[in-house]
Amino acid sequence: MMKRMWSIIVLGFILYAGLVVFLFLIQGRLVYFPIRHLTATPADIGLTYEPMWLETGDGIKLSGWFVPAEPARGTVLFFHGNAGNISHRLDSITIFHGLGLSVLIIDYRGYGQSEGKPSEQGTYLDAEAAWRYLVEERRVAPDEVILFGRSLGGAVAAWLAEQHSPGALILESTFTSVPDIAARYYPFLPVRLLARIRYNTLARLPEINCPVLVVHSPDDDIIPYSHGEQLFAAAPEPKAFLKLKGGHNEGIFVSGQAYVAGLDSFISKYRQ
Repeated sequence: MMKRMWSIIVLGFILYAGLVVFLFLIQGRLVYFPIRHLTATPADIGLTYEPMWLETGDGIKLSGWFVPAEPARGTVLFFHGNAGNISHRLDSITIFHGLGLSVLIIDYRGYGQSEGKPSEQGTYLDAEAAWRYLVEERRVAPDEVILFGRSLGGAVAAWLAEQHSPGALILESTFTSVPDIAARYYPFLPVRLLARIRYNTLARLPEINCPVLVVHSPDDDIIPYSHGEQLFAAAPEPKAFLKLKGGHNEGIFVSGQAYVAGLDSFISKYRQ
């Protein structure tokens, strides 16, 4: 009986260790969900746009769109979430355009028409390339750039805000870090020790020197509302918090005009 019990324990340990190793190796597949095919363009919703290509510091070519507003109150540098591609963000582009803002949106490496394979450091290089394009090629003043990141894109935007001095930073439905999220979904695993992908948004905020708007919903079914509260607490002044209604992927639609008005209020205060 004792021998059988030990056999079961050993087998259980082997299975657990195997699961740990498996999850360690496939982390990227659990974080990134790119879609290659573009379903639409801004032209399909009546917006003038410029398709464009950027090259990153490590030689990867990225695709993106520049959607101008005339006259523009500023320019939004848009970093989307971990799934889909730029063609799935037309609703948000429409909102920003309606607020009188030009928009530059890019697909990370491995997403849409962009080359390469997604990684944490890769997305940072992608963000840097987009920043350089705006301020060096289009001659947009840094204080006229509003960094906007939704979900994983918020972590990318926060990294970029730490490196430069944008006019403002908007974090929408963003997590504190990937290990924090992973611990929620895999509480039985040592995810904080295993995590190779970290995106530590919370640690970056105290080092950011621009106005910050945190947008989150108590109904968010993927990233807990407490993450938004922690990010807001960590951000230096000046800062604001916009509470949404609805789940992670439909909050901006459920909140409707309240969402648009909240963005407009923040932008009007810090970007005339």
